[in-house]
Amino acid sequence: MRIVVKVGSNLLTDKAGRINQKRISSLTREISELHNKAIEIVMVSSGAIASGLKKLGLKSKPKEIRKKQATAAVGQPLLMWMYEKYFLKFKKHIAQILLTRDDLSDRVRYVNAKNTILTLLEMGIIPIINENDTVATDEIKFGDNDQLAALVSGLVEANHLIILSDVAGLYTSDPKKDPNARLIKHVKEFSKELTEIAKPTSTGYGTGGMYSKVIAAKKATSFGIPVHIVGGRKYGNIKAVIEGKQVGTFFEPVKEKVTSRKGWIAYATRSKGNLYIDEGAVKALLKNGKSLLPSGIKKVEGDFDVGDAVYCIDEKGEKIAKGLVNYSSCEIKLIKGKKSSEIDKILGYKYSDEVIHRDNLVILV
Repeated sequence: MRIVVKVGSNLLTDKAGRINQKRISSLTREISELHNKAIEIVMVSSGAIASGLKKLGLKSKPKEIRKKQATAAVGQPLLMWMYEKYFLKFKKHIAQILLTRDDLSDRVRYVNAKNTILTLLEMGIIPIINENDTVATDEIKFGDNDQLAALVSGLVEANHLIILSDVAGLYTSDPKKDPNARLIKHVKEFSKELTEIAKPTSTGYGTGGMYSKVIAAKKATSFGIPVHIVGGRKYGNIKAVIEGKQVGTFFEPVKEKVTSRKGWIAYATRSKGNLYIDEGAVKALLKNGKSLLPSGIKKVEGDFDVGDAVYCIDEKGEKIAKGLVNYSSCEIKLIKGKKSSEIDKILGYKYSDEVIHRDNLVILV
């Protein structure tokens, strides 16, 4: 069995926002016990900035991006040192892997990252993954470590993704404010009502970044991976999940999972532009499983090259699909609305009849 365990900085820190070593001690003990039972474990752990606060003598998290990144650079080795210190008590060895979205949006680097992590698992090592905060910009950030954990789960083909939260799971409302809030124990499908519950709005609640966790769960379950959001402060919850006990919120995986490649296209690649398509093209993609032809394209947005990822957007403005293009944005502007048989005449050459082949296309709705 192979699991991914995501640990947020809120679980590793005290009220002052600094690393709580007792929490790390408890966490490493539970994970080590599972590792002793031949369970392969990949951790996705935040906490670099929190670790850097104490060392730099800072009382609170910096607001400037450059200072946040500098604090993360100081804190990351300290965080890994603490993990190494406590895991060694149980004779476990760890490895540090720092990633940005660019590392996974490139197919070659994606496969290389996968091979490295799988090799570490074969060697009996516990990989600890974090976003490379020191170099990550908004453009190449995953958004948060919940999204990174979902991608890593698909990358290593995990049997479970366990997201440790500061609350016991997904509730109907904020349990810290509403005494009538009920724990949602089982989620079979991702309805609009579900995402509204988790949204950090006046009607929803965002405790522990719950909206982000639900979005991450949606991604991971599309890979066919069961997802569990459980309370991270209670010892034994990870073990309980593995034993099949009811704990926290369980998100059921889809029956028809996406392939590893299509999962990479959908969630790891960065979109470089948009193709606005007509109703006929929408029907061809959604109902008939067809490729996207130039005749169905109404408008091109963005500057992209052959092989880049773009979104397909319907007439209502909804992103219905994402795929890798066979033509650049400049070329598509010339052939949009035209028949495939006219491509050669317009461009003087033809790579393909399709702008996006169905094998390189992922439906998002």
